Amino acid sequence: MTKKDASPATKAAQSYYDSREADEFYFNIWGGEDIHIGIYGDAKPDERSIREASRLTIERMIERLGEIGATQAGTAGPAIAETQRVLDLGAGYGGAARTLAESFGCEVVCLNLSETQNARNRSLSKAAGLSGVKVVHGNFEHLPFEDASFDVAWSQDALLHSGARQRVVDEVARVLRPGGRFVFTDPMRGDDIDVATLGPILERIHLDDLASFAIYREACARAGLEMDHIENLSDELPRHYARVRADLLARRAEIEALSSPTYVAGMLEGLGRWIDAGAAGRLAWGIIAARKPDSASPG
Repeated sequence: MTKKDASPATKAAQSYYDSREADEFYFNIWGGEDIHIGIYGDAKPDERSIREASRLTIERMIERLGEIGATQAGTAGPAIAETQRVLDLGAGYGGAARTLAESFGCEVVCLNLSETQNARNRSLSKAAGLSGVKVVHGNFEHLPFEDASFDVAWSQDALLHSGARQRVVDEVARVLRPGGRFVFTDPMRGDDIDVATLGPILERIHLDDLASFAIYREACARAGLEMDHIENLSDELPRHYARVRADLLARRAEIEALSSPTYVAGMLEGLGRWIDAGAAGRLAWGIIAARKPDSASPG
């Protein structure tokens, strides 16, 4: 999809993530192959790296997929069958896609709007010898795929970049086969939080609002998806942003040389806002899992 097909928020996200400054920061600081929120659990902030915490998120999401599959079949089995097709929405550098392809032998299609990230994804996947990982340039408001063409839809901290969330969920429901599963995480606001309290955060990401657990529950219902599981892990959000900020401060000179002092200063300020809002309970984050009923018709 081109920029003209996307909402203003998605256009802004594409321009941002295609920039050299953002690419250097996310690849070198945020987690390398994985640029999403991690799970730290009982570990102290300095006991678990960003990469380790990010991998725990992937593992937890795989567990949730397995639980939905077991509910459907009545017996335990692999979370994803080798013959199944997975769509990774907003795949970034493709870390999760490679994990899924390596773990289950399935085909994973990475749909991502940043060609800068896509280039790294293609390179990393080729180096890993994973021909089953495909990278497609596009945005999740207009999925360039046929109806009922995927068994699993997966997304990590990407959907917030669209201001048209119902359209995104509708598109996911359209491309899922009957019985297909949708598992995702997303930075959100608390269900009862006044959007006005998030002004500076929303301005930075060019949005009028964030979703919430309640908003996604309603969006899935409208799209004909059955909500299977919501795991509220909101405490992990400020912990992750604090860990990213600490790592950035520790490597500030290095990242300033790769990007720019102005970018780093702005990022530190922005991370601080997310930390404060998360600690105050104004932000939410967690794992949401839903499924398309077996009896549903494509689209």
